[in-house]
Amino acid sequence: MERKHMSAFALYQTLSTDVPPTATKPTRQCSVMVHRVFLLLMQDEECVNGDGDDLDALLTDLAKVNNSRERASKLFQWLINPIPAKSFFRETWEKKPILVQRNNPDYYKGLFSTAEFDRILRQEDVQYGVNLDVTSYNNGKRETHNPAGRALPFTVWDFYGNGCSLRMLNPQAFSSTVWNVLSIFQEEFGSMAGANVYLTPPGTQGFAPHYDDIEAFVVQLEGKKHWRVYNPRTEDEVLPVLSSTNFDQTNIGKPILEVVLEPGDLLYFPRGFIHQGDCLPDAHSLHITISSYQKNSWGDLLQKVVPAALEIAMEEDVEFRQGLPLDYLTYMGVQNSDKDDPRRKKFFSRIECLMKKLATYSPVDAAVDQKARSFLHDCLPPMLTPEELSSSVQGASARWERGQVMDVGAQITTQTRVRVLRAGCARLCSDGEAVNLYYITENSRVYHKEELKSFEIKAEHTDAIEFLIHSYPKFVTVGSFPCESAEDKIALAELLFERGIIHTAERL
Repeated sequence: MERKHMSAFALYQTLSTDVPPTATKPTRQCSVMVHRVFLLLMQDEECVNGDGDDLDALLTDLAKVNNSRERASKLFQWLINPIPAKSFFRETWEKKPILVQRNNPDYYKGLFSTAEFDRILRQEDVQYGVNLDVTSYNNGKRETHNPAGRALPFTVWDFYGNGCSLRMLNPQAFSSTVWNVLSIFQEEFGSMAGANVYLTPPGTQGFAPHYDDIEAFVVQLEGKKHWRVYNPRTEDEVLPVLSSTNFDQTNIGKPILEVVLEPGDLLYFPRGFIHQGDCLPDAHSLHITISSYQKNSWGDLLQKVVPAALEIAMEEDVEFRQGLPLDYLTYMGVQNSDKDDPRRKKFFSRIECLMKKLATYSPVDAAVDQKARSFLHDCLPPMLTPEELSSSVQGASARWERGQVMDVGAQITTQTRVRVLRAGCARLCSDGEAVNLYYITENSRVYHKEELKSFEIKAEHTDAIEFLIHSYPKFVTVGSFPCESAEDKIALAELLFERGIIHTAERL
């Protein structure tokens, strides 16, 4: 793509100017699959700070919420307000798109901005293809224009000035606010919460029509964007396992929803719903897509359950070890599928019987633990509240001062009150031989930059770990741990404190 040169500063000034008056919007179409919500009609009483105050104020309020699961529920309610979360998960989640139009451009203020985008380019090590994609979609052709190496402002804003869209792939690695929001949301979903930021120049489109394998919450932050959403084309594309390739405009049908999102608006659509967004000529667009539920289906769980169940069944049940009929190749298989042979019915009946019996050998809890370990590896580390920081190992006051070490040797005693840092920050799992505690407090903000963190738990300490996890959000004394001796109780508490898994009710 031919690119003319313009200073990054001049381009950024262009982004920062007031947008022109709103142009005539495309006709908005809606079917029974789409539920429109106008915020001015109602306010949900469960929403925290739901009047759209600055996000920093909202997060400050949420930091005072004692239970991290409750904190996650309140933040999600704020995201989709005024739709009650219970009705959303009952009626909309995985089923249909939903649109929230607020006429409140400040509702998501503070989540992300073009100014933050520019700061990150200048101050952080942003790599093309890893952290940033440069894309375009013209005349039905989708292209990626990533050079090699670091994405520097001069080149990035030059691409933007020539009509390319910019996609920041993991803003949580650079933005503390996005990190905080996603680390809270992951407890609401019980699945990794991710995000991409999209900055699109006026009058352009960066991506071809496609569907994704995630549940998508499109949050409009600046400017305007024209969206079209389409039903899955076939039943096979409902809740797909993988994202689609790019589609031609001619084979996706008519949109079930066509709308222009403005700042403060929200658009949700489930995986499998085809979508495309383009900018109107009079304004750029900045939006962030918050995503979750990738590879988190019943089928994904059964992929772990069934092989393990079959291994157990073959070890314990002679029926699964009995030999196949000597002549089964003569009547089974594709080349014999049209045969009307009674032996085929008997063969299928035996398979059906064994499949039903297989369920009795299914190690479901162990398979769930495998899924949990994957989730914990995906998780962002928690962004600590001021209270959590001051009472955890990360906020310990030990330091070097005036030529010596100060404030070391703070002791945990049996009277110290502790609890796990967050509801889902640690999990006990067994591989059949040893019991390990997996935890997220030492994870990186960069996806899978670190290996999954765990350590082996002594058999006599497993009850104490379970006691701690199930006691949340209550603080319990170290002396109440179900361990044999006071020394064991204190040693376990010290280990968990040093790993950042627990914090104390009062600063040590």
